[in-house]
Amino acid sequence: METVALGSTGIQVTRLGIGLSEIGSTPLEVSAVEKLLNTGLDAGINFLDTAACYGNSEELVGMTVSHRRSEYTLASKCGHAAGGYEGEAWTPKLITDSIDRSLTRMKTDYIDLMQFHSCKIDVLEQEDVINALIAARDAGKVRFIGYSGDNEHAQWAVDSGIFATLQTSFSMVDQKARDGLLAAAEAKGMGVIIKRPIGNVVWGKASVASTYHQKYLERAQAMSAIGPVIGEEDPIKMAMGFTFAHNQVDTAIVGTTNPEHLLSNIAMLDKGVELASETMGTLIKRFDDLGAEWQQLT
Repeated sequence: METVALGSTGIQVTRLGIGLSEIGSTPLEVSAVEKLLNTGLDAGINFLDTAACYGNSEELVGMTVSHRRSEYTLASKCGHAAGGYEGEAWTPKLITDSIDRSLTRMKTDYIDLMQFHSCKIDVLEQEDVINALIAARDAGKVRFIGYSGDNEHAQWAVDSGIFATLQTSFSMVDQKARDGLLAAAEAKGMGVIIKRPIGNVVWGKASVASTYHQKYLERAQAMSAIGPVIGEEDPIKMAMGFTFAHNQVDTAIVGTTNPEHLLSNIAMLDKGVELASETMGTLIKRFDDLGAEWQQLT
């Protein structure tokens, strides 16, 4: 797979990464996770993104691919009290304890990227909390620190100059980051990681099983109701093409529990997902016309 520099970190990452929230929230046998992650690594993916609050995702990483640690960049997240932790969220102690626990769970002595996970500006303004993350970096427990989040909170994180990377929501049905956030991150030399880059694949659907996806569906239905879009017969390719058309994007993480879906996404990206200029123009115009009040979906 094609690799690019993750901002100014010096790390080379594949354009497609694996988001590991789904493996932590779906009842799976360890053997199924082992097959999924090793399939991804064998196919060339080198970026894995998880979090302390993604169920048993970190433990599964440790059980299945820790022996291949040199082959991938490992990103996790901290901040929430999760996994039976009884302390208070967003405290220096929790940050320190969470990072130490993540190292143990994933059977590694360092994490390439540790990100604050969806905290708001009031937390970001607490120097002792930030300093706990910086201390973990200075101690060598993590190589780089980042922020994962959206809207004004993500803008604060970018403007602060504290973080090496930004992970944020961006897709053809969630384009708000186009309004300056992506450009600001690039100007700061930050690596840009996109979450939900295919917008939960709601384009063309009449309904979704999860209420979490409902807002994505409503946006897609509003945009598609205006008329046909060139390329919409393959909504995954259209979604990936839209996201990767923005040169600020270094890597995009897609979650799945199905190795065949993973291989299909890799093959599609390797073959090329460039969209017709008319398609890009249509998707941007429809979002701009309809979505003046649409904020990033968290």
